[in-house]
Amino acid sequence: MLSTAALLANSTPAQLLPARELMAFTLASHILLVPFGVALPFITLLMHHRALRRNDPVALTLARRWSAVMAVQFAVGVVTGTVLSFEFGLLWPGMMGRWGDVFGLGFGIEAWAFFLEAVLIAIYLYGWRRLKPWTHFWLAVPLPLAALMGAFGIIAANSWMNTPQGFRLDALGDPVAVDVRQAIFTPMFGPEYWHFVVAMLLTAGYVVAGVYAVGWLRGRRDRYHRLGFTVPFTVAAILTPVQFMLGDSAARAVFHKQPIKFAATEIVWKTDTHVPEYMFGRLHPDGTISGGLKIPQLDSILAGFSPDTKVTGLSSVAASDRPTATQATIAHWAFDIMVTIGSVLILLALWYGWCWLRRRDLPRSRWFFRCAAIAGVACLVTVECGWITTEVGRQPWIVYQHMRVSEAVTSTRAGSLWAMFGIVMVVYVAVFGSFLAVVLKMRTRWRIADEGLAAARAELPPETDTPYGPRSEPEPTTGAEPGGSDRTSGGAS
Repeated sequence: MLSTAALLANSTPAQLLPARELMAFTLASHILLVPFGVALPFITLLMHHRALRRNDPVALTLARRWSAVMAVQFAVGVVTGTVLSFEFGLLWPGMMGRWGDVFGLGFGIEAWAFFLEAVLIAIYLYGWRRLKPWTHFWLAVPLPLAALMGAFGIIAANSWMNTPQGFRLDALGDPVAVDVRQAIFTPMFGPEYWHFVVAMLLTAGYVVAGVYAVGWLRGRRDRYHRLGFTVPFTVAAILTPVQFMLGDSAARAVFHKQPIKFAATEIVWKTDTHVPEYMFGRLHPDGTISGGLKIPQLDSILAGFSPDTKVTGLSSVAASDRPTATQATIAHWAFDIMVTIGSVLILLALWYGWCWLRRRDLPRSRWFFRCAAIAGVACLVTVECGWITTEVGRQPWIVYQHMRVSEAVTSTRAGSLWAMFGIVMVVYVAVFGSFLAVVLKMRTRWRIADEGLAAARAELPPETDTPYGPRSEPEPTTGAEPGGSDRTSGGAS
């Protein structure tokens, strides 16, 4: 987020700071849920398919429980996503009023995908014990596709803000002759979309695996925890090196399409060749850099595979057309944190792959499981850092080189926006607190079921451990039916 001092130093509207802070808070909160909305359906169906193909009741138990978490997460995402939708119009009417007809289709696609995903989740949840096993599975297959379609719409809108095209300006400077195809498939769309999708799959995989890594460290070495760890971690480990290459490709696309943003991310002040790479340095307003690790010529090599590659510097444009030194430092640190965590995750994935190829078994070191438990949290940090890099590095533009953030902001008084910010913070704390309380309650009931505490279960009303669907009679608690039925012992919801 932007520093208060840097904003107040500029002659900007008083409402700009609270509008930015409110948008930053809601986006930063919502984006923590996005990996599970986009990727958890895929991981759940992967486990569900394994259960049916191998007639595996443990895998079926995991798939069913993950589907319950997926439903709760989706409900929370409805709240945070709806708030964001309103904020676009309320906080940035200048952008939406002028440019909404050009890039608004992306939001429309996301809305339709959101509606479709809600319907498919309802069908999937209601289908447990009501549909034939394979029929139930195949009806859920479109669910990950709907999630990807929602990501398509959002990234189409964001990539257009970074590289706007598909229109021409009339004499008054208003966009006309909109080409929808060009407005959606902008130069940054491909690099942004695939980098985003793989990041969501990778993050969800590490977070889910991290839950079972903690259980493993606490001595729960049964097949339930082993399988719950192995499947999502394998997905994440396979995608980690892929994500590193996609991230490199996206950074190079920024170098070509948004050179000033690239300069901010790499804190390059003067246009030059043989530009060094700084890890965690700080840019000052006079162009000097303090702190950090300086690696000679590396920035030019990374940008164009040669030390002779010319890298555009921040000083090549007017101060009003580039991020401030503080903003550039924020984007630079966010980018470096993201790259550092990604590099460490590659080592973790290689460790896992080496042990699996040698022994067809998990690593035996407790340090591996400690790192795996932390990996999920680290991935959520990289998601936040990726968003900061994308949005702060684009400053001062809300539509790159066409509209400044200060031109798009609402005319609502700053005091009202600060009050709204406080209310939103209170609401979000309550919403996320409720989400954690529900998930922890579900975990407790599942643990009671797994431990076979009949007396404890008898205190619960019939099937209250199943958070969806009406029931006419209690669920049988013994055995798995022939043919891959999902009736598993111990309450598999």
